[in-house]
Amino acid sequence: MALKESAERVEGRLRDMGYDHRVVELPDSTRTAEEAAAAIGCEVAQIAKSIIFRQSGSNEPVLVVASGVNRVNEKLVSSSLNVKLKKADADFVREHTGFVIGGVAPIGHLERITTIIDEDLLKFGTIWAAAGHPKAVFSCTPEELTAMTAGQVMTIQ
Repeated sequence: MALKESAERVEGRLRDMGYDHRVVELPDSTRTAEEAAAAIGCEVAQIAKSIIFRQSGSNEPVLVVASGVNRVNEKLVSSSLNVKLKKADADFVREHTGFVIGGVAPIGHLERITTIIDEDLLKFGTIWAAAGHPKAVFSCTPEELTAMTAGQVMTIQ
């Protein structure tokens, strides 16, 4: 069965970067970390959820890829980056990533996005990330995720 266009874009980006990871579309929603973990059969903490913020002033996006059990402490991340972050609305997310909320992949965005990786994801051998659609995911190691996103690993909570 063919992938949705947005999921196909993520799989193409993975191939372009030299990874052989496959995007999988599941029958159940993976919109939330809990739904994703239930559909995949892994721990909620192994879900790498992508959350887009916008920088106050410059209006540039910042992606935080967080463990599914963690909440992002915006003040801590803002302080670490020396910028003020605000929550991004659905239109902002789609405009900058090309994905809908619930399916935002950590790669394959419409533009380069500053990326932060939750250090808690490094505890796992395998993690699962959204792949451009609310029912699409791919697996990788935390080290691969850090490399493919050029992300900065930090404490987010």
